[in-house]
Amino acid sequence: MSIPTISSYPMPTSDTFPNQKVSWVLEPKRAVFLIHDMQAYFLRFYDAESDLIKTLKQNLAAIKAYCRANDIPVVYTAQPNDQKPEDRALLNDMWGSGLNDFPELQQVVEELAPDEKDTVLVKWRYSAFHRSNLQELMQSWGRDQLLIGGVYAHIGCMITAADAFMRDIQPFMIGDALADFSEEEHRQALAYTGGRTGRVVATKEVLTATDAPITVLHFEQFKAQIFAFLDEEDLQEFDADEELIDYGLDSIQIMSLVSKWKAQGVNVSFQELATSATLNGWWNLIQSKRECVA
Repeated sequence: MSIPTISSYPMPTSDTFPNQKVSWVLEPKRAVFLIHDMQAYFLRFYDAESDLIKTLKQNLAAIKAYCRANDIPVVYTAQPNDQKPEDRALLNDMWGSGLNDFPELQQVVEELAPDEKDTVLVKWRYSAFHRSNLQELMQSWGRDQLLIGGVYAHIGCMITAADAFMRDIQPFMIGDALADFSEEEHRQALAYTGGRTGRVVATKEVLTATDAPITVLHFEQFKAQIFAFLDEEDLQEFDADEELIDYGLDSIQIMSLVSKWKAQGVNVSFQELATSATLNGWWNLIQSKRECVA
């Protein structure tokens, strides 16, 4: 039931990545970087001196440095080393006791150890969103793109990407910053993600990503984008100083507006909008942003 010893294989390169179904552009101001399960326990099944693991660590470290320089939040997942049977549940059937038998291997590997600026989530299931506040954190940061690297590509990394997609968060699997049980399963994860739930990118693309150019957002366009989510009946007596929540606007729609406005060069977060949730309040907020030309 335990994870088998994993033979090394060539790290996929960008020229061998699968066809992409979407053409999403990675934007640093929209992104969060997830370093997935890079704990000593999960890497013990590889040869630490293999080119695969050396490349994996080097690429993840380079991306983390880039994120730090570009104010991109870095989030880790890490399984606890004292999981109760009811918490581990079906994982026992599939994988055995896991980290419970090797508590000394719970920490993230030294080369990628999190610091005080990073967020470490307790990992309970394949998806990083399960029993965590990852989605809420991303909303509070005004972020809707998730970069994913780590192990294992076809299990937690791929399932997290699928879960992100179902939450209207754009997932980007970093094809050469992942490792798996085999090259075949690694490539299966890339093919599934690229064809069904997200984009596959290379480390080089991440390290050269820049934000979308600033564009103009006019008041009438801004108002029309909000009104598109409201019932026509409510608009007949609309008050620009009334709470938009009272007109039926919900958090998912607000996040959609955050994404839309970021693409137009307006850097506002979900949290900022939630504290001033009227049409006039939002417009005043947008006008105060340097990125916006009224």
